[in-house]
Amino acid sequence: MHDQVGLLGTPGVGLFGLIIIGGFAGWIGGKIVGFRNGLLTNILVGICGSALGFKLAEITDVAVMGRFGHFLAALVGSIVILFVWQALTRNR
Repeated sequence: MHDQVGLLGTPGVGLFGLIIIGGFAGWIGGKIVGFRNGLLTNILVGICGSALGFKLAEITDVAVMGRFGHFLAALVGSIVILFVWQALTRNR
């Protein structure tokens, strides 16, 4: 009845946890894609990637549980965002 609702639809993860997990996910996603960013950009990409990763997990009917699951969802979302970002900026 009183389900805990987190920031940006991520249950059980507060603002500080979202920043830490997002920063790591953005940084590792940047390493995988080969896209260098600053700390703030890594955090923002990771947070947006977290929202995208959770939405993709919801669409594909994959359960995301715990901090490690949240990190994996954020990492997958960050990689998708960085691939799109690279594709858009490569044409310039």
